[in-house]
Amino acid sequence: MLRKKPRLGQHFLADERLARRLTEAAGVHPDDLVIEIGPGRGAMTRLLADQCARLVAVEIDPTLAANLRTEFQNEAQVEILHADILRTSLASVLSQRGYNHCFVFGNLPYYITSPILHRLFGFHNLVRAMATVVQLEVAERITAKPGSRDYGYLSVLAQLYSSPRIALKIRPGAFTPPPNVKSALILFPMARRFPAWDMQTQTGFLSFVKRSFASKRKNLLNNLSGLRPRTQLESVLKKLGQPLTARAEEVSIDELARLYETLRALPAS
Repeated sequence: MLRKKPRLGQHFLADERLARRLTEAAGVHPDDLVIEIGPGRGAMTRLLADQCARLVAVEIDPTLAANLRTEFQNEAQVEILHADILRTSLASVLSQRGYNHCFVFGNLPYYITSPILHRLFGFHNLVRAMATVVQLEVAERITAKPGSRDYGYLSVLAQLYSSPRIALKIRPGAFTPPPNVKSALILFPMARRFPAWDMQTQTGFLSFVKRSFASKRKNLLNNLSGLRPRTQLESVLKKLGQPLTARAEEVSIDELARLYETLRALPAS
């Protein structure tokens, strides 16, 4: 499913029974346009195509894309797009095919999971839901709650736009070649946490969150230093009931949002 060359982090799904379980768990609807990321040898492509109205498989490897085009040349509902998902506009893919939303499925290369998810969440208003296979450690970070050591920027990003949950854990032997780590299928029912926020506010909040988690050894006060005068930061933290020693991983998304909005409302110093 991902890329065949080692530099592209390719691990092909080889367990047919698991492929069926993944398809069942994904929750594809019959009227969905499914965008499959990294179809590779097509282990999931046919199964997904049987569940939806149309499938567009985005594959970066030219050889794999050519092989898939040959395999699915007589199936009009399946389209193979030789492209890089990090450079692909979901808005264009949908509009060119007459759809206003899609379902995303992907077996994501471990080394670029975060950039791909960031890219996909940028089109959150066009995505009904997603299901992705990722490294188990990453899945645990995505679904982590405040107070856990896994909670961080990726947790906030994912939970800002969806309600992620781990649906299946996957053994390394399900892939060829087997990776050195366990994997998981994670489901992302899309639901914006702060629907009133415009794109500028969302982007500003994510930049603020990235800064808040910049150094896990530092508390919020130190990570945010330079953003506002220290006395002002201390005043706002006290006003919101946060101890001055609070670290970002101890603060919920709603509390981070209140902190962001309060600081943003203050006059420029």
